[in-house]
Amino acid sequence: MSTPSKWPLPQAGIRFITPAFMIEKLARHPLTKDCYPTAMGYYPRASGHRMLRERHDDNLLLYCTEGRGQLAAGGWSGNVGPGQIMLLPQGLTHAYEADPGDPWSLHWIHFQGASTRVLMQYLGYREDRIVTDAGVSPVLIGAFTSLLEVRRTGYSTRAFINAANHLRHLITQMTMEISAHAGRLQSGFGLDQVQAYMLEHIDQTVTLESLAGVANMSKYHFSNRYRELTGYSPIKHFLNMKMEHACRLLDSTDLGVGEIARRVGYEDPLYFSRLFRKTLGRSPRDYRASMR
Repeated sequence: MSTPSKWPLPQAGIRFITPAFMIEKLARHPLTKDCYPTAMGYYPRASGHRMLRERHDDNLLLYCTEGRGQLAAGGWSGNVGPGQIMLLPQGLTHAYEADPGDPWSLHWIHFQGASTRVLMQYLGYREDRIVTDAGVSPVLIGAFTSLLEVRRTGYSTRAFINAANHLRHLITQMTMEISAHAGRLQSGFGLDQVQAYMLEHIDQTVTLESLAGVANMSKYHFSNRYRELTGYSPIKHFLNMKMEHACRLLDSTDLGVGEIARRVGYEDPLYFSRLFRKTLGRSPRDYRASMR
């Protein structure tokens, strides 16, 4: 395991190391062996904070929420600022330090497991992409803070199993925040605005032209950009939103399938049912029965 820095903790700082006996349990347990935390913490305004690791046994994520610092890893070097995430996979030699005049605040976590290489790639790690940008996200800050609560459980095995799975959720949440932030930064493209428009018109049919108009882009560039950010074409994503809404109605109301079809923009219940089965793998009635 890579040792965290020895930076002197202030009162608001946190540094927690998973004990060796718990790491052994997590490495064997079927619910945690793919990904589990070995150390985590929070360094506020970390003046004087620096670290050099020629040998790096863990995977490490560092999320800067204010201030600045510098990072050198592999063949990459550069500055790091608020909202950026440093992706340091196992085996990557690296060095980093807080800016002397404007020291960073960091949420950080060391982790290991059989699937960590895949998770790092899912976050976007490449040899030439060590730092990615999620913006300063209250969602991510809250997730890191929640994860740190495991240090108050008296080394409860169940709590650490929960924390390990919470870590996987944090990583997938990061990818969503990275994607959303990229959409906000894209000149002339507001992903949140487009998806809000979709939700407002969930009971209607929308065209690619109308969605591109909301984004003030050509159909071609809008469609390509939307797919880059979400992994779906705009119309396919709108269909998924409709099916999600239909699932909520099936689960939370006693409305008939025909009425639910109309509430998501389909006059023909049979056509709606075919789309639902194609998306969810079961009919609306089977879905409702399984939920109840």
